[in-house]
Amino acid sequence: MRLDIADLHLFLCVVDAGSITQGAARANLALASASERLRSIEADAGVALLERRPRGIATTEAGEALAHHARLILRQQALLKGELRDFAAGARGTLHLYANTAALATFLPSRLAPWLAERPRLHVELKERTSAEIVRAVAAGLAEAGIVSNAVEPGNVKLLPAAKDHLVLIVPKEHRLAQFRQVHLADVLNEPFVGLTPENALQDHLDYHARTAGHPFALRIRMKTFEGLCEMVAHGVGLGILPQSIAGRLRRRHSFRTVALTDNWACRQLCLCFRDWEELSPPMQRLFIHLSGSLNATSKSLCSS
Repeated sequence: MRLDIADLHLFLCVVDAGSITQGAARANLALASASERLRSIEADAGVALLERRPRGIATTEAGEALAHHARLILRQQALLKGELRDFAAGARGTLHLYANTAALATFLPSRLAPWLAERPRLHVELKERTSAEIVRAVAAGLAEAGIVSNAVEPGNVKLLPAAKDHLVLIVPKEHRLAQFRQVHLADVLNEPFVGLTPENALQDHLDYHARTAGHPFALRIRMKTFEGLCEMVAHGVGLGILPQSIAGRLRRRHSFRTVALTDNWACRQLCLCFRDWEELSPPMQRLFIHLSGSLNATSKSLCSS
């Protein structure tokens, strides 16, 4: 059989109306055209589907079978259209988003939660990487988009500012540096430090800048969480470096002071990272518009092009 969706729709309109004339009207077809298509459907089926009566039509047993399957097919088509609309509108599917440590810990939870809650059929897969790794992956086409620090060299990707992400030094309250308002990293590298575990993207970033400034951190211990790092610093084990937003939140629970870092790489912003706006999938575009607070994606101000 070579029935198409329009044929099935017409057949059901006629069956539901109980009349070819009224069914043709429901299908927005002329009576002659509808009658001709019905004859073609029956010829293609090789069996009578309708009984023509003086006051309308009735379905044969074969017609009942066709009507049953036509309803299933049209219902499935409607579901398919709805799902495709959801994908196009960014309400269904899976977004793969790369993010650095600070974005995962402080920026994304509060900004992503309400947006994702409104899209129950959408999934987001987050992957933690350093900013440099994310930029390389996006530039190479291995990742669609990410969230990075603007301290990274952007190369051929675009960076859209989304939030401040300054790094600060945290010190015990009794430490001599607690009275300082700001310091340069190179001036405190002789102090003992508390770090994060080696697989942590932020710690990899800090280790690189410590080596660039003179020599590696003298780490007394590495902690898996920011909470654990702050507790160690509060007890005088060593100094630590955290995003300002995290330090501000955890300072209420732990006794330490924050000191601004004057290094350019520490005075940073979180940026949305992508190669070309038009290449982003519609769901990713909608997410980035939400995260950046921008209403006009085509007039965005970029950190770098």
